[in-house]
Amino acid sequence: MDSSEHGSSVSSTGVASGGTLPPGLTEEEAEEIQVELTKVEDEIQTLRQVLVAKERHAAELKRRLGISPLSEIKQNFTKGWHEVQCSNAYMTTSQTLGDLNHRVTSSNLYLTASATFEEIGRSDVYKRTQETLSQAGHMTSAAFSSVGSAIRNQFGEMRNSPSFKSFEDKVENMKYKVMGRSNGESDHSPTSNNAPF
Repeated sequence: MDSSEHGSSVSSTGVASGGTLPPGLTEEEAEEIQVELTKVEDEIQTLRQVLVAKERHAAELKRRLGISPLSEIKQNFTKGWHEVQCSNAYMTTSQTLGDLNHRVTSSNLYLTASATFEEIGRSDVYKRTQETLSQAGHMTSAAFSSVGSAIRNQFGEMRNSPSFKSFEDKVENMKYKVMGRSNGESDHSPTSNNAPF
């Protein structure tokens, strides 16, 4: 593999394009470095190919063991979450939030607000509002149920109508003409009308 494959701008003699060497570097040293660079880049390419082959082999082994990508993701997530929970940062944050929660829930403002919400929950206005909303919900549910029944009845009536029966017979007849007859059926379809649409 030559240096042009790696996108390098070094000539065949190893000198940087433009004909000048970097300060303090002889032509011989530049050529030596170029050879070493080419060798390292070749090794990198080989390692990439080996890594791809190893990843394919690992995927095949996992497939044979029945380890799906989804179960692997779940396992990695569980492991990662466990590591987060065991970290000092998580433990410190958890402790700090616990202390903050304790201070907030034991503060006068929180206790006053909590008592106020309890009073509101016991008030007649709240109970009447809750009752009204509940009744509205029942009425809405009943209305949707009635609409659903009406639509179902209309479809039932439509399906039993002569024009729908005629259409259904024609579709059935067409099915027999397109798909053919099987299992020794007679030349006539089970419908009364053999005419196509």
